[in-house]
Amino acid sequence: MTETPALRLQGVVKRFGALTAVDHLDLEVPEGVCLGLLGPNGAGKSTTMKMLTGQAIADEGTIEVLGFPVPAKSKQARGLMGVVPQADNLDEELTCAENLLIWATLQPIARKQRPQAVADALALAALTDRAHSKVGTLSGGMKRRLLIARGLVHNPRVVLLDEPTVGLDPQVRADIWVIIDRLRNEGVTVLMSTHYIEEAERLADDIAIMSHGRIIARGAPQQLLDTHVGTHALEFYGPPERLTEVEAIAEGMPTRRTGPSVSILRAESIPEAMHERLGAGTKRVANLEDVFVLLTGEVLE
Repeated sequence: MTETPALRLQGVVKRFGALTAVDHLDLEVPEGVCLGLLGPNGAGKSTTMKMLTGQAIADEGTIEVLGFPVPAKSKQARGLMGVVPQADNLDEELTCAENLLIWATLQPIARKQRPQAVADALALAALTDRAHSKVGTLSGGMKRRLLIARGLVHNPRVVLLDEPTVGLDPQVRADIWVIIDRLRNEGVTVLMSTHYIEEAERLADDIAIMSHGRIIARGAPQQLLDTHVGTHALEFYGPPERLTEVEAIAEGMPTRRTGPSVSILRAESIPEAMHERLGAGTKRVANLEDVFVLLTGEVLE
């Protein structure tokens, strides 16, 4: 790990008319770390990604990628950075290999090394047997793997993944996780925006929770749990009157209400006398969504 972080944003602001999408954001990502940027749609995650790649220009603040200021030296930064966008922008009339080869020609890869780079990227994404298939014939999961392969064809030192598994079924999502976990184990710096709790818990060394354009909490998954919600929650279901009663009895304890339920957090610390007044509840393991809802009042969807 070097003194210079792989990614550094200081006081970054991005406005779209009256909307402030990113609000004085400070964020540093050390080299070799997988940072999960966790937040709901509209939190500012994708805008942050676009500013790191120079696709959007910050109204205030400074951005550096591997020491290169962005957007002043975006070209140098992009040569060391792999980007996997949320939207599918592959050329469906070309084959998988052709899509990767075109992308490889835009990267700092010597001509003689491009075929091998394409082959390696196809292998990483488990698409070797579909190298000559047109993209339009691929399933949604295959297209997402190809997008990731395209972002990795030049062996970048930093990879940006914007909602890498959004809209995918659980099995395909697990396939993508294997690729991301391999990058993490190989020491590649990964910034992954997501609103999937399990994705952040499984893959991220460090998590930054983002809401309304700001980082409101940061730490390793277990650290965030220990700091804010403890190990367990006690959940109660019922009509609004019952939930209000539970909240009143649990006064002084952290709680979160979600639809027809209310959870008392840090359930391991509930006094015995309070347990007796509350009655039977469902004990469950605390999770990062508890942390997010407690800190923001919003629900991840």
